[in-house]
Amino acid sequence: MTYVIALPCVDVKDRACVDECPVDCIYEGNRMLYIQPDECVDCGACEPVCPVEAIYYEDDTPDQWAEYYKANVEFFDDLGAPGGAAKMGVIDKDHPLIDALPPQPNPLA
Repeated sequence: MTYVIALPCVDVKDRACVDECPVDCIYEGNRMLYIQPDECVDCGACEPVCPVEAIYYEDDTPDQWAEYYKANVEFFDDLGAPGGAAKMGVIDKDHPLIDALPPQPNPLA
């Protein structure tokens, strides 16, 4: 099991979760953040600090955002487990699900 980042993160990317993650497994795409499922240790530190409530334990992801599990996993299909987000910086891509979305309002702006 792992944690999943869902729709509320799209076009927000607050990064509070990145600062909390003890294993550096939250990677930044162009429009949202993604959790690398093989690197995540299921500690849950990221979930309570997300200001837009975009992070869910896999089994607790709301039904309307269920496809975000697949988006988080498939984002890493060509990257594998890079071993730390800090050294990667922003990865110049997003999952096709995210690419297809219209711009999302940023509730933190």
